Amino acid sequence: MAELATTARPYARAAFANAGASSQLVEWGTFLGRAAFANAGASSQLVEWGAFLGRAAAAVQDPRVVPLVGNPRVPAAQLVDFLLELANTGGTLAPQAAQQRNFLHLLADNRRLKLLPEIAAQFEVLRAEAERIADVEVVSAQALTAEQSKKLQTVLERRLGLSVRLHPQVDTSLVGGAIVRYGDFVVDGSLRGRIERLGAAMRGA
Repeated sequence: MAELATTARPYARAAFANAGASSQLVEWGTFLGRAAFANAGASSQLVEWGAFLGRAAAAVQDPRVVPLVGNPRVPAAQLVDFLLELANTGGTLAPQAAQQRNFLHLLADNRRLKLLPEIAAQFEVLRAEAERIADVEVVSAQALTAEQSKKLQTVLERRLGLSVRLHPQVDTSLVGGAIVRYGDFVVDGSLRGRIERLGAAMRGA
């Protein structure tokens, strides 16, 4: 998974730049050697591009589409047009369809279409950073109440200096407490974590 993330990162950044996040010349990938002028458009394009990448990612994971990706008998242009139609709701092409087609061609030419799910995920990370939103994973032994979620959100926003979106999960193996993750920021307040740390300390004594 880490290797896929590394390979996908430059493509995600290229899509992000093309959505209007930057007005500078952006490399479309270190292994392509191509560059394109980023389109300094409205910030609302970030939402549209995020949705497009999400739908395109879902399309390449469709069991009916998987055999077509990388198939030498399927012309790249035909596959790209097919994916573009699937990725645009109701078959109606978005105003930025030309840019999206170029981006899909870039991936197809370099046999990277299968990385679309990872690219879409990393695009959302870049978008959240630009919008100063922190997507925080909270794993707790029991489901958080609305009051607990609100208090935790307030504390994290004060700590991180960002707007926080909580993504709660339940893991009963934690026994009690919760684990909070945001990038490299991790707080393990679970009872299981405390027991494991105590056991490690006893073994080292």
